[in-house]
Amino acid sequence: MTIATISVRISDEIKQELKDFEKEEKLLQTSEATRKLLLMGLETWRKEKAIRLLEQRKISFTRAAQIAKMDLWEFQELVKDRKIIWIKNKEFLKKDLEFIAQ
Repeated sequence: MTIATISVRISDEIKQELKDFEKEEKLLQTSEATRKLLLMGLETWRKEKAIRLLEQRKISFTRAAQIAKMDLWEFQELVKDRKIIWIKNKEFLKKDLEFIAQ
């Protein structure tokens, strides 16, 4: 894995929250806290994107799990917890069943 450097401007309030997070999580550097929060944010974004596309019937259940970077069973739990009805299109269901059968 290649590590890239990015630069970002933040308010003093966010900087303090970042320091608080760093301390609470017992991290050694602000960069570690920033990376951890960034990864958490991206994980949440991927899940939300997958759920949104699934609800809009733009992708299959299997594709949504892939976008969320979750296995089918984990994603199924997320969908169940959010009470999302995803079987609205026979074609998507057929694709999902074919994928599972492989």
